[in-house]
Amino acid sequence: MKALDLMTPQVITISPDATIADAARTMLENRISGLPVVNAAGQVVGIISEGDLLHRVELGTERHRSWWLGIVSGGTLPAEDFIKSHARKVADVMTAHVVSVDESASPEEVVRLMETRRIKRVPVVRNGVLVGIISRANLLRALASVAPEAAPASADDRALRERVAAAVKDLAWDPRAHDAIVVRNGVVHLWGFVSTESQRDAVRVAAEGVPGVKGVENNIQVVDPVESGAWGL
Repeated sequence: MKALDLMTPQVITISPDATIADAARTMLENRISGLPVVNAAGQVVGIISEGDLLHRVELGTERHRSWWLGIVSGGTLPAEDFIKSHARKVADVMTAHVVSVDESASPEEVVRLMETRRIKRVPVVRNGVLVGIISRANLLRALASVAPEAAPASADDRALRERVAAAVKDLAWDPRAHDAIVVRNGVVHLWGFVSTESQRDAVRVAAEGVPGVKGVENNIQVVDPVESGAWGL
């Protein structure tokens, strides 16, 4: 199993030139807590998360450090705090030092990176261009989908996964309707969230119609976004 077998291929991104309001709105509309920041060439140049937007002057939550920390840091910390709380562009607020993995990376490499960097999600790249993202939830879904004795994912499984992803790509009534697709020995495991049973069934039907699919296990959940706090996933 490699990163490309685990990742969510439909990644919602934002430009470094977008505004802070755009970032907040995108996270809310898509019920996600973070966004890869991608330039015009498709390269990841940063990540912006809810945590980057907590200390804002508009909310009256800007950070106020003690005077001696400002002196010790040579004025660096107060300056950084000011930028975080007052900047209008994503480029000024995002975390710029982003670690990513190649699509051929092993699950062990992904987990090690998450643990050592204390991060919850890792961008997946192909020749430097973003092709997916792996979160802790992706790892848990893969674990739940694969029996311990199952053989490693084959090239046929990976090709089938790409065909299934293409088949369900246009069924985007909800942004996380097909949050993750795992294929093992021709059996497709679907994961994600929708707001109606018919949407859940439509994604399953699309997957079942892909040539080569031996079966579909539909783990997509029907969730009321209002009752669940806009999913917050």
